[in-house]
Amino acid sequence: MKKNLLIAPSILSSDFSRLGDEISDITNAGADMIHIDVMDGHFVPNLTIGPDIIKSIRNHTDLMFDVHLMIENVDKYIPIYSNAGADIITIHSEVSKNISNSIKLIQNHGKKAGLAFNPSSSIEILNEVIEKLDLVLIMTVNPGFGGQSFMNDQLEKIVATKKIIDKSNSYTLLEVDGGINENNIQDVVNCGANTIVAGSSIFNGTKDDYKMNIEKLRIY
Repeated sequence: MKKNLLIAPSILSSDFSRLGDEISDITNAGADMIHIDVMDGHFVPNLTIGPDIIKSIRNHTDLMFDVHLMIENVDKYIPIYSNAGADIITIHSEVSKNISNSIKLIQNHGKKAGLAFNPSSSIEILNEVIEKLDLVLIMTVNPGFGGQSFMNDQLEKIVATKKIIDKSNSYTLLEVDGGINENNIQDVVNCGANTIVAGSSIFNGTKDDYKMNIEKLRIY
């Protein structure tokens, strides 16, 4: 068990018909933050949560909202999601025309800034911006849908990202998202991750199971 491991349940796998209650239940179960996937149907082939929904669930928890923008025209939407209640805003390296400017825009709105990488994307740009980031997100599935299987070939990328963070002496969180469960989380943490996004493995069963599901990840 790693003492400083943060667990961020992805509400993409929650019951959307009772989303506010799901947020409260997962908070009471011991989550460290709430991961919110925003998809626009362009950058990824799916549509999910808009800013009004984030506003509506903001009062159901005091936990940080870790908002992952899988969208195009990202600079246009950073102010909107900032105002909706995001605490961390993570953009994708693949869509920002000027990553440094996008990071600065996030921080100018008083939010923590994250940068995400798809499985096929290089992390080379991290060497230029790592000291500006609060979080790096490595995707271990192709983004767009929940319930996918973990891609083992991404473990080397997690290791490489951790080396860049350590070299910069920054406090940047290393978050990993995609197919993580009790059977593979040890490999992910051993590679350097300290923040774990999990959906299907946490929102499994009823609300009475959520605490046990989170603890299974913590003790791996």
